[in-house]
Amino acid sequence: MGQKETGIFEAHPSKSSSPRIQFTSSSVAEGLITTQPDFSAGPMLAKSWSVSDDFLTWTWKFQEGVQFHKGYGEMTAEDVLYSYQQWNAGALHARSGIMGEYFGGVNGEFGGREGASIEIVDDYTMVVNTGVPWVPAQVFEFMRNGGGSSSWVVSQKQSEEIGIDTASKDIAATGPWQIEEHSSGEFWRMSAVEDHWRQTPYFAELTYWSIPEESARVAGFQTGQLDSFDMAFDSLPVVEAVEGAAMIGWPNAGQAGLNFYGQLYGLDKDGKEYPAYNPKLPWVSSDADTESEAWANAVKVRKALNIAIDRQAIVDELLSGFGRPQSVRDWMGFDERANPDWVYDYNPVLAKQMLAEAGYPDGFEISLVPAIRGAPAEVEACEAVAQYWDDIGINVKFQNIPYATIRPELITRKFVGVTCHTVGVRLSPIIGASNYVVKSTFSYGSHHPWMEERVSAASVEVDPAKIRADEREIYDWIFDNSFASSLYVHDGIWPIGPRLDPDFGPTDFSEVRTTVGFEYAKHR
Repeated sequence: MGQKETGIFEAHPSKSSSPRIQFTSSSVAEGLITTQPDFSAGPMLAKSWSVSDDFLTWTWKFQEGVQFHKGYGEMTAEDVLYSYQQWNAGALHARSGIMGEYFGGVNGEFGGREGASIEIVDDYTMVVNTGVPWVPAQVFEFMRNGGGSSSWVVSQKQSEEIGIDTASKDIAATGPWQIEEHSSGEFWRMSAVEDHWRQTPYFAELTYWSIPEESARVAGFQTGQLDSFDMAFDSLPVVEAVEGAAMIGWPNAGQAGLNFYGQLYGLDKDGKEYPAYNPKLPWVSSDADTESEAWANAVKVRKALNIAIDRQAIVDELLSGFGRPQSVRDWMGFDERANPDWVYDYNPVLAKQMLAEAGYPDGFEISLVPAIRGAPAEVEACEAVAQYWDDIGINVKFQNIPYATIRPELITRKFVGVTCHTVGVRLSPIIGASNYVVKSTFSYGSHHPWMEERVSAASVEVDPAKIRADEREIYDWIFDNSFASSLYVHDGIWPIGPRLDPDFGPTDFSEVRTTVGFEYAKHR
């Protein structure tokens, strides 16, 4: 399998981060739940679960007989609790803080709330009392098996015997593939797990190769060195010409968005002003009051940047039609609930006029970076955005750098500029909105007291009708203020080489951006 960038292999929960998370969870590791085609939660390492009527008490039943790699024995509830506390301790996962709150217990080392508790009843049963009600979708989102927000369970015994650093490079997890060898920036080589509890692979070996250049990945597929690869849609005609090749695909594979960093209104998690807040940036207001002139001018700038982009052209030309425009990010899959007014019509003339009205008739300078995470056309679409902005007089400093390089600045809220950032399925739109909350480990670079209050309240609401109403109010505000935006929704198109039977599907519908589920792939 040819990937754009897998990152360094680090699979211990305290040391793993995106982009390696989605690749680890699609091979070596497994989550507690799996996301089904309708976005509901299905069993994986968690055999079943029940939630009390007041959404406070969660009883988890785990699969029996699940074996860790490397001979480290059977998975138990102790391993589950250890793993999630380590996800929290590492503070690298986008949901590490939320994991700590859920699994923290009473005033625990890893967080938790008053009234909360955790009881391990036996090797296969855990009871979590959260102290306050939790929305199921928020819990399932970080327990799922696929995608950049996924998580997994590892052997506590291995980490204690050989140390976390060593274990992270040779992890004992539970997936159908076991890590054997890896080289930074080159490859991950994995072997099939015989008698795997869920699905023993048909092939003996799986290798993820890191190949940044599209042309090199295409050439590898043409020559038979690659059985599948992370494919740009404009390579489709060349790939279809390969004798014996097949294409399979899935809708709602991912959604590309624009994050405007530096909108850091209010106080950080320590109650201090954000060091990176800079109201001199044209898209950042010097006044958090949404009725102020300064705020209105910053909104004009952000709206101008949005209507300067021809989203339909990006879909037609860079996605070859395998997608659709989207203006509000994190709403993919919930189109029937969308506000029909959430549309940025392409109008570069009006965009230039709005820039002039906001005080920037000659444009300004802006940094634009694609978050390279394995999605189709993610770099090319970002380059197109740069060109559209250049056409209205913006001086774009485009930086094509590894995602692992910029991610620390995103987490610490120090990044200044705009990112093109593609994400996968959200089990509920409110999950995406959690990236605007101060306590979130990951940040879209924009925080505001109004959002903090509304998103925090919606995140603990358990009435489905009220959740939907809250989501609509929040995303109306995001669109009206151009706080952040989306570019498009893309399908997942998988190129399958002549050695593989193309009749297989995803392990988990959280991750269908590139080919996954190789444990189900049979010989042609």
